[in-house]
Amino acid sequence: LRDLKLQATMNLGGATAAAMIQHAALAIAAGMCTTVACVFSDRPLKSPVEQKSRTGAKEGSAASYAFARGLDAAYGQFGINAMYALVARRHMHTYGTTQDHLGAVAVTQRRWAGMNPVAQFRDPLTLADYHASRWVVEPFHMLDCCLVSNGGVAVIVTSAERARTLRKPPVYIWGMGQGHPGGEPAETLRSGAPLASATAFRMAGIEASDVELCELYDCYTFTVLVTLEDYGFCGKGEGGPFVAAGHTAPGGSLPVNTGGGQLSSSYMWGMTPIAEGIVQARGEAGERQVPRRDVVLVSGNGGLLSTHTTLVLSPLPS
Repeated sequence: LRDLKLQATMNLGGATAAAMIQHAALAIAAGMCTTVACVFSDRPLKSPVEQKSRTGAKEGSAASYAFARGLDAAYGQFGINAMYALVARRHMHTYGTTQDHLGAVAVTQRRWAGMNPVAQFRDPLTLADYHASRWVVEPFHMLDCCLVSNGGVAVIVTSAERARTLRKPPVYIWGMGQGHPGGEPAETLRSGAPLASATAFRMAGIEASDVELCELYDCYTFTVLVTLEDYGFCGKGEGGPFVAAGHTAPGGSLPVNTGGGQLSSSYMWGMTPIAEGIVQARGEAGERQVPRRDVVLVSGNGGLLSTHTTLVLSPLPS
């Protein structure tokens, strides 16, 4: 590639993918460029030969979270799994969220993945299977945690005028926002979704009740629950019962992570929900296509609920 007018590398953890698209849209609106390729790729899974490398150094995007922080390490807090587990346990203590509620997220998203021909895991999953999966760090079983995946995704962002001349039907950005709350998540039990959605919904001219399907960042089952709550789809502490009642499942009132999400389809660091949101908005999802797709909410989440990005997408211009 030569004579590029814009180039950037971003790192907001799992909020990066949506942030890339936001910055691309802003750059186009400002006249800096006309078309932007937002690209992510990763290859953390190595062949047996590659795994025997001399250095033994960790590779792949997830390696940045494989750290121990000061005195935390003395109590066994190594890496992001343990950090999220503490927040999830606090949510359970405060609101009565149960292990079955976490399991309901995993089981529901596997139902969606069963209709996705490119999902990594498509076999049916029961709540009993979920409980039988090995512990990672309580309250997280293996099936509470996102996948490790090799792959890549590219999203092309251009002006609405140019998009209408291309081969694929365009998907329009109605609204976008970011939220970076600061503070201690184990105390607030809040993500950046309220901040990000306030901006995105205002820009799109919608309310939470107008959203027809969601593609939510799901590094853990717990993340789905707290995100549903923070967007206002249910009350605080009611995310577990909301999912367990079937609202996010096929045929439910609010389809969520319709390709299986990062728990069952693939983990592309926030590109997974964006790609599925685009496929759904275009009406190209095949067996898993939801009938109402005019207002699609996509979220990204980075760090320990510390950074959040929101996109409101639609097949309609406005």
